[in-house]
Amino acid sequence: MSHSTVPRSRAGARAGRKAPDGSPPEGAGGRRAAGSTGRGAGRPALRLRFRRDRALILMTLPAIALLLVFTYIPVLGNVVAFQDYDPYLSDNGFVAMFESPWVGLENFRRIFEDSAFWHAVQNTFVLFLLQLVLYFPVPVALALLINSVVRPRVRAVAQAVMYLPHFFSWVLVVTVFQQIFGGAGIIAQTLRRHGHQGIDLMTDPGIFKFLVTAEGVWKDAGWGIIVFLAALSAVPPDLYEAAAMDGAGRWRRMWHITLPALRPVIALLLVLRVGDALTVGFEQLLLQRDSVGPGAAEVLDTYVWWNGIRNQDFGYAAAAGLIKGVVGLGLVLTANKVAHLMGEQGVYEK
Repeated sequence: MSHSTVPRSRAGARAGRKAPDGSPPEGAGGRRAAGSTGRGAGRPALRLRFRRDRALILMTLPAIALLLVFTYIPVLGNVVAFQDYDPYLSDNGFVAMFESPWVGLENFRRIFEDSAFWHAVQNTFVLFLLQLVLYFPVPVALALLINSVVRPRVRAVAQAVMYLPHFFSWVLVVTVFQQIFGGAGIIAQTLRRHGHQGIDLMTDPGIFKFLVTAEGVWKDAGWGIIVFLAALSAVPPDLYEAAAMDGAGRWRRMWHITLPALRPVIALLLVLRVGDALTVGFEQLLLQRDSVGPGAAEVLDTYVWWNGIRNQDFGYAAAAGLIKGVVGLGLVLTANKVAHLMGEQGVYEK
């Protein structure tokens, strides 16, 4: 047997073996072309992915069910905006949608001719701008302050205390502010005790919007602190050490390292906040509507509630709610586009 036969036989044996992953053998008749990886190469099959991620999928099923039942299925009820809907036409409100007469765009015409609607829109955007201007700086400043604390125990206590109001209901928040700024609150009693006239800020329509904004900041600033601290924890300490060695002071380190690290989070929260611009706190404003009057506290949510629930004009209220949803969607898309132009990802990628 010649010496050239042995290498060929060994090469043939190697070519006949299967790869460890069970793929076809390489070599004559079995060698895969470098460019022919096939459809879905590099991606496991759908059944394999489902088997691999079945625990995560099962965990998300309750959230998906809640979204379907309370968010997506009720969208079908927007057809009421084009009807003179009367739920008493049938024992079943769903059946009443098919029996109610169609009015087309009549409800929308009535809305656009109603001055109370435009006043509610004005109040909504004023409150949104106030909350937008005052909400973001406060959590960012507090997060930077807490992050600068050296002792971990002090930092944890401060973070817990500031986050606690996030779990309070709006009834409790309004009660706390009433006990402080109301006519029988601590400030008014202190002024009367020293011979001055007491004040009642809770019933003053002129400062009501600032009071509502202060309530929202006090309640939700702790949640923003958690988000910004999580972003700050991802900043490598080496950057601060290198900047300090180069002579950068505290303010320069904050301006060139800390704030750029917070920029993607700020952009994301800004997009989400703009999408929620027309929802400025239904329960919060409804609780205080009677104390300051609808002129100061009427927003789109309370306007829809008043006309739909109190006045039983369901088609009219559904039309107002549909307008709010369409405008909110437009604001989300616009804000996300602005985030992309600024080089940030936003809610979703391009």
